[in-house]
Amino acid sequence: MIPNLVDVPGAPWPLLPPGIHQATLDEVKAMFATNSTRTQLFAGFVDACGRLKSAGCSTVYLDGSFVSEKDHPGDFDACWDPAGVDGSKLDPVFLTFDPGRATQKREFRGEFFPSTVPADAFGRTYIDFFQQDRITGKPKGIIAISL
Repeated sequence: MIPNLVDVPGAPWPLLPPGIHQATLDEVKAMFATNSTRTQLFAGFVDACGRLKSAGCSTVYLDGSFVSEKDHPGDFDACWDPAGVDGSKLDPVFLTFDPGRATQKREFRGEFFPSTVPADAFGRTYIDFFQQDRITGKPKGIIAISL
């Protein structure tokens, strides 16, 4: 279940409370695919989830302004659990990290990273990096979707 969004001092819009919140794709759709921009982003996310599942991925984590109250997010950010993924079945786009992740954004309207690789100079993995608001530096939540 997705909790209510909360105000975080200094953040421009309400965010998920800290933690990893389990949800289904249907729950994400109901709460966040609320206008045409968000519906298009969600469609790209669902497409990517299907491709990851086909490669053996069991969990995807959703982050970014898409899981906030921002009216028209530009994209979404996600990371995926590489445990059990068959590299021979993984679409190469998930390992394409060109500038601005242009290839991924063109394909899915968002960005995907393996959850266990370092995301910053401090060595934080993406699953940890995504749980800190980039504007305020304060903890925030992400959504885990079992595929």
